[in-house]
Amino acid sequence: MLRQLELWDSRADVSGDGWTVRQSPRARRLSVRVFRHGGVEIVVPPRTPPQRVSAFVSQHREWIERQQRRAARPVPWPLPPPELALRAVGETWACQSQGGAGRLRVREQPGQVLLLHGKLTDGERLRRALRDWLVEHARRRFEQPLRELGAHMGVTPGALQIRCQRTRWGSCSRQGTISLSACLLFQAPQVLRYLMVHELSHLRHMNHSVRFWDEVARHEPDWRALDRELVQGWRLVPAWMFR
Repeated sequence: MLRQLELWDSRADVSGDGWTVRQSPRARRLSVRVFRHGGVEIVVPPRTPPQRVSAFVSQHREWIERQQRRAARPVPWPLPPPELALRAVGETWACQSQGGAGRLRVREQPGQVLLLHGKLTDGERLRRALRDWLVEHARRRFEQPLRELGAHMGVTPGALQIRCQRTRWGSCSRQGTISLSACLLFQAPQVLRYLMVHELSHLRHMNHSVRFWDEVARHEPDWRALDRELVQGWRLVPAWMFR
């Protein structure tokens, strides 16, 4: 499962405003993530001593502060957006605002055009309408590749669920249900494939054991680099996807 886990508090030694330390049972090494708003998250394996975290932060502080300065620059995520660049499926949808007083609707038009009809000044309803369209679009675009990849790996996934959560890219239930985030639409195709390999591998190993990672590596040898890319993938997700 790729997700954010409960925060643990080692902040007295390593953190300042906007800093958190997160234990992850799937982490094999320490890593750092700088969010668009400038917050910093240190991801550590279970039972990592606070002294090691402090040393890691000291070693990478210059890079962290440089990324924070970049993050402080405003990122334009207009709503409605001029277009939706869905890298994972190789599509770019132009958004055309039609306005009107009726219920806000998102309609697909020929040529990868999204027609936004209704009261566009209601930002919350517009945000929800675009999210709903992205969830449904991800369902249509992810289903077949997931099934084909499962067949290639010799496993059969159950139902596919598409969610839109801030803290989770995907998961696999013991019943075989695969959940994927609609935010994966904004990632590179190889990152989406890696995430599918990761969750499908859980159909053989419902843990993050050595055997699980060996299974992942059999089908995606470059998984380490792709996993690091996925950690930073939230930067590619438009801010309006979440409140």
